[in-house]
Amino acid sequence: MAALYELTATALAALVRRREVSCREVVLAHLARLEAVNPRVNAATVVLADRALAAADAADRGGAVGPLAGVPFTVKENLDCLGSATTHGVPALRDQLPYLDAPIVARMKAAGAIPIARTNQSEMGLRLCTDNPLRGRTLNPWHPALTAGGSSGGDAVAVAVGIAPIGLGNDLGGSLRIPAACAGVATLKPTTGRIPHAASLEPQDHGAAGQLMLAPGPIARSIADLRACLAVMAGRDPRDPRSVDAPLEGPPPDERRAALIVDLPGVPAATVAAIRRAGDALAAAGWEVEEAEAPELARCAEIWGRLIATDFAVVMPMIAPIVSPALVAHMRRVCGAYDHREVSNHWIHVERSRLGRAWSGFFAEYPIVVGPTWGNAIWPIDADLDPATGIARLEATVRFTTPGNLLGLPALAVPMGVDGGLPTSVQIYADLWREDLCLAAGAIIETAMPTPISG
Repeated sequence: MAALYELTATALAALVRRREVSCREVVLAHLARLEAVNPRVNAATVVLADRALAAADAADRGGAVGPLAGVPFTVKENLDCLGSATTHGVPALRDQLPYLDAPIVARMKAAGAIPIARTNQSEMGLRLCTDNPLRGRTLNPWHPALTAGGSSGGDAVAVAVGIAPIGLGNDLGGSLRIPAACAGVATLKPTTGRIPHAASLEPQDHGAAGQLMLAPGPIARSIADLRACLAVMAGRDPRDPRSVDAPLEGPPPDERRAALIVDLPGVPAATVAAIRRAGDALAAAGWEVEEAEAPELARCAEIWGRLIATDFAVVMPMIAPIVSPALVAHMRRVCGAYDHREVSNHWIHVERSRLGRAWSGFFAEYPIVVGPTWGNAIWPIDADLDPATGIARLEATVRFTTPGNLLGLPALAVPMGVDGGLPTSVQIYADLWREDLCLAAGAIIETAMPTPISG
């Protein structure tokens, strides 16, 4: 049998249910893996060994229950997890202890899963490099000179190297999908409101960008694990007034048609080949596959950027004293690239609605849309901070991720193997509340592309 740290969450839970392995054995195996590999990548920042072993022992004594009983998971440092600080990667917040778990953490615990470590993120979650002045840099396990993505890079790398089969992060502009692509793992950004988000520490309420676009979600090495996590995490929580109860399964599409988005400037040939391989897998499963053009990607990116810039312009005076000068300069460049001062929020929301209608019509024709997760070549660490080229590089990177945030769409990142020593990835979109279609298509594609443990 494979080592315990190599198994998926659903496989581990099945072993625990059959009492072929104890929760303590599972946790110990992952803590040993963490000790062995984390010094090389710096994905885990705070190890919760004592609490994890105590939870495992309690589960073993009581007969482990729950669909994810005994499964270890990691938690990004901007999600509340009782007994450990919610730092956002900022030294001034290193002792900020929450008094409630974030909803997804609480629901994972209720399902029997066990948090074993906090994980690294970009400073305040505002970069696509996972680095901050409190915890340092997380390294890409495939190539340490290249970015691990961000902002949920610690969880993506932890899952990739076997520290845990599940990582919990969140996504405002690709922060789940981008690091998953860099690490060669899978992730689900759900429909906004499908999985609740809430904090026990101030500020508890986001600005317009966070309210409209932020979504927490899981990172894993298998589509089955993402499906299991979604079933556990989904549903209304009164702490998040935007969260809803909605069916996890919808009707089958009238026509099984999938659009491939390959004609984007700067997308590497390996990524285009991966998208077409994904299309081949869908075609072999009975889908009609066509190359098509997604609606108004540039406009989606612009409106997304204006929302981000509007929020940041408001909070910048409050956070500037506690974050690094490099981050302040970076976000000023972002605000300059998406000038918010001449445009009213009314206009932004009108445009967002119009773009939503355009994409709804596109999904009526193509229930599944497959394109790149990472819009250009994985770039060197800190290339996003270059005053001359950083913003253009970011825009190219996220050109196919921003519609998911702007319009609240479910999106799935699926690893597609390794090319030239680096992971490749495709991204699957479906219409609002149709995570089931993303996951079904992802499962078809995954059959030809199993996700390996890195390193």
